[in-house]
Amino acid sequence: MNKEVVTSPAVSGERKGINPLGIILLVALWMTVGVNAAFWSKVWRAIDGFNNGNPLFLISLPLFVLAWHFVILWVLCWGRLLRPVLALLVLIASAASYFISRYGIVIDASMMTNMLQTDVAEARDLLSTGMLVWLLATAALPIAVLYRLPLHRPRWQRQALWRIGSLTAVLVMVGVILATQYQSYASLLRNNREVRLILVPSNVLGAVHSYAKGSLAKPKTFTQVGLDAHQRADTNADGRRKLLVLVVGETARAMNFSLNGYERETNPELARRKVLSFRDVSSCGTSTAVSVPCMFQDLGREDWKDQYGDHREGLLDVLQRAGVDVLWRDNNSGCKGACDRVPSQDVSHANLVALCSTGECFDEVLLSGLQSYFDQSAGNTVVVLHMKGSHGPSYYKRYPAAFERFTPVCRDNQLDQCEDEAIRNAYDNTLLYTDHVLGLVIDMLKSNVSRFDTAMLYVSDHGESLGEKGVYLHGLPYAMAPVEQTQVPMVLWLSQELAEKRGISQSCMAKRTDVALSHDNLFHSVLGLMDVQTSVYRDKLDLFQPCQPGRLASNETADVPHR
Repeated sequence: MNKEVVTSPAVSGERKGINPLGIILLVALWMTVGVNAAFWSKVWRAIDGFNNGNPLFLISLPLFVLAWHFVILWVLCWGRLLRPVLALLVLIASAASYFISRYGIVIDASMMTNMLQTDVAEARDLLSTGMLVWLLATAALPIAVLYRLPLHRPRWQRQALWRIGSLTAVLVMVGVILATQYQSYASLLRNNREVRLILVPSNVLGAVHSYAKGSLAKPKTFTQVGLDAHQRADTNADGRRKLLVLVVGETARAMNFSLNGYERETNPELARRKVLSFRDVSSCGTSTAVSVPCMFQDLGREDWKDQYGDHREGLLDVLQRAGVDVLWRDNNSGCKGACDRVPSQDVSHANLVALCSTGECFDEVLLSGLQSYFDQSAGNTVVVLHMKGSHGPSYYKRYPAAFERFTPVCRDNQLDQCEDEAIRNAYDNTLLYTDHVLGLVIDMLKSNVSRFDTAMLYVSDHGESLGEKGVYLHGLPYAMAPVEQTQVPMVLWLSQELAEKRGISQSCMAKRTDVALSHDNLFHSVLGLMDVQTSVYRDKLDLFQPCQPGRLASNETADVPHR
C-alpha cells in the first residue's frame, strides 16, 4: 500500500533562498550606486559636497534615492515577472547611464522621440567597444547574478504582508527625511531641475510615460492650414518663374560660421558669393524631431506641440495648394511630417560611388539630378534639400577627405575620449563641406537665371554642444539648453532679378543681419517671397517685408518675433 509522503517546508527547501523583496532591494541598491555616477556627480557639485554644512542632508541623500528606486521596483515587479522585469530595467538603466555619462545628455520625452526616430546609420554611429564593455559590466554581469540568486517565494498571504510592510517602512523613512530636510531637497530640485532627468531608470520611465501620453493625446482630426492660399495674380506677368532652394541644415551652430565672426575660415565659398548671414537666429527646438516640423508650420515655438507634426499642415502644403511646385529631397532621417503630402525623394542611399561609397551619402548627392527637375518645372518652384550636415558624434564621416583641412580630427564616437581641439576640428570640417555644397547650390541657381528669378535660403535645424561644460551633441530641454544648441546659422542668397521683382532692397537687408530672428520667420518669409497670399500669413514675421516699399522708413523699429 502506497503511503503519501509529506515533506515539511524545511525539508523541501521551500524556505531556502532570498525573498523577492530582498531581490528588489539588492537591485535598487545597484541602481543607486552602480549606474548613477553622473547623477551623483551632478548632485555633489550642486550641494557643494562636504562644504554643504548639513551632514544629515548628506547622509539622507543616498537613503532617499535608494527608497525611490525601491518604490519604483516594488510597483513594477510582481510574481513570475520579477526577474525578467528587473533584468530589463537593469539593461535600460545601464544603456541610459552610458549615454548620460559619455555625452552629458538628459532623458525626457523629446529625447525619447529622437531615439525612436533615429535611423539605422545614426544608431550605428553611437555603437562602440566602450559601450559594449559598459553594458557587460553594468548590465550583463548584474543580470547574470540576478538569475543565479536563489529565490524563496512565501505563500501569497505572507508575501502580501511583507510587501505592505516594506512599502510602509520605506514611505515612513521618506516622510521623516522630507519632514526634517525639506528645505535642502526643495533647494536642490528648484535650482537644479535637470537632476531628475539624469537619475536612471526613473528618467527613462518618465520619458516613456510622457511620450506615450503625448502620442495618445494626438488630435483625432487632421488640421488643414491656409485653405485660401493662392498666388498673386500678376506674380509671373513677365513670363519668368520664381525658384527657391530652401536648404535645411543639420546640427550647424551659428558661432562656428566664419560669416558670423568665427576665427576660422569655415565659409570661404559663401563669402565669395556675397550672401547675407543672419547672426542672431534661434531654433524652435534642440533636435531634428522638434525643429524640422516646427519650422515648417505657422504656429511658432511658443505654440508648438509635438502632436502637430503629423496632424497639421505646414508650409509645403500651403505652397502646393497655391499652385507652387514643391519637392523635398532628403539625405537625412526623414522630414518628420513636414513633407508627408508633397512629392519627396530619399537620396540618402543613392547608387553613386563617388558620393555614397561609405554606407551613407555625402550631401552633394542632394544636387544629383536636380537640374533635370528644374528643366521640367512648369511653374514657380520651391525645392527643399535636407542635409546630413554636421550630425554627430562621428563628424569625420560627414565630409570627403578633401575637406579635412583642420587636423587632427577625432575619429572616435566616444567624444569624451578625444581632445577638445580634435572634436572641434572634425566639426569645423563638416561646416567647411556644408559651405562647399551651398556654394554649388548658388552656382546652380545662377546658371538658371535666364529662366528663373532665383534664391537660396539656408537654416540649420539646431546647434551642437562640443564638450562645453561636459555636454556633447544636442537634445537638451530648451529651457536648459546652452546657446550652442539653440543659436543656428541662417544664410540668404538672393538674385538681383528676384530682389527687383519683389521690390526687396538688398542694402536694407544687409543692415538687418543682426536683428533677432528665429525659425518662426521661415513660414511667413517663404510665403512672402513666393507671392503666396493667405490669411495665415503674418507680415511681421516676414524677414523681407521691412525692406520692401512702404516699410523702409520703419526699418529700425520693425517688429521682430518673440524669442
